[in-house]
Amino acid sequence: MKDTRERLSHITLSLHWLIAFFILGLMSLGVYMTETSSYDLYPTHKSLGIFIFFFIVIRALWRWKNGWPQPVAQHKSWEEALAKLVHWVLILGTLAFPISGMLLSIGGGHGLQLFGLDLMSANLVDGQRQTLNPDLASIAGEVHESLLPIMLAAILLHVAGALKHHIIDKNNTLKRMLGFKNQ
Repeated sequence: MKDTRERLSHITLSLHWLIAFFILGLMSLGVYMTETSSYDLYPTHKSLGIFIFFFIVIRALWRWKNGWPQPVAQHKSWEEALAKLVHWVLILGTLAFPISGMLLSIGGGHGLQLFGLDLMSANLVDGQRQTLNPDLASIAGEVHESLLPIMLAAILLHVAGALKHHIIDKNNTLKRMLGFKNQ
């Protein structure tokens, strides 16, 4: 395994920040849509979710191939365990969000569209959308909705950990994630 204490690869940094930006944006958009019944935004939400899923899969494969970055400094065992748990929740959650959303759409008979391009046609009977698999749609909907508080908690812990490293521990963890070479 490569020693990543000094600097992370451009691929690692790019995938991290791209996915972070999209996941936070899609979570915000999802909350807005459900709170305001803004049904006209659902195609955009779904398309962005399908689009970012491609990068999420690449990131998961990249992480599997390259392992987790080595910590910049030594930490207490409970901190390392919590960091590992949070990282696993984030990587699995970023996979589960779009998968559950796509299964919800498919099971609900909506099909899958990527910015207007049919990846899977809606289930139409006599011109009316028909639920394809109500159980699949229900389970996927529950998973998709349940992920929000879990991911929010993991993101808050992740950010708090980064800030702790930077402000309290005064190590280069945050600088490394921002692409700066450690000094």
